[in-house]
Amino acid sequence: MKTLYLIRHAKSSWKNLDLDDFERPLNKRGKNDAPMMGERFKKRKIIPDIIFSSSAKRAKMTAKSIAEKIQYDKEIVCDKNIYEADENTLQSIVNTLDDSYKVVFLIGHNPGLNELAQYYVGFDDNLPTCGVIGVTFTCKHWQDAKSDNARLSLVDYPKKL
Repeated sequence: MKTLYLIRHAKSSWKNLDLDDFERPLNKRGKNDAPMMGERFKKRKIIPDIIFSSSAKRAKMTAKSIAEKIQYDKEIVCDKNIYEADENTLQSIVNTLDDSYKVVFLIGHNPGLNELAQYYVGFDDNLPTCGVIGVTFTCKHWQDAKSDNARLSLVDYPKKL
């Protein structure tokens, strides 16, 4: 079995309109929400084998904040291909993951994450900022991860409680 957690970056700042979208940091709410979601992972005892993140600043900040809370001390792999990725690109990334990883965090952006969640498990709501969709696959190899062996295992977001 393989489990993938699709995590949308936390709320970003629009304070500096001259800043390129890629460089936008988290705003105050985002800086609070990311560690809170990390705490929720910790309480559920969900620790990834690896964290993949978009290389956009707000995604990296989200990844680092969550990693700190769950005491993840390995490398966070930043991939520029996750930024502005569509469903097919994200699915390709998932299907080429190393099979030694059983639990993977993928931190990125909408609409790509929403599209991927829709494909895998029929999730048709909007994934809010810092929201999480857990998808568990009944396969041994990431290359075999598809909708027909996927099930929804978690839906969580900051305002859920």
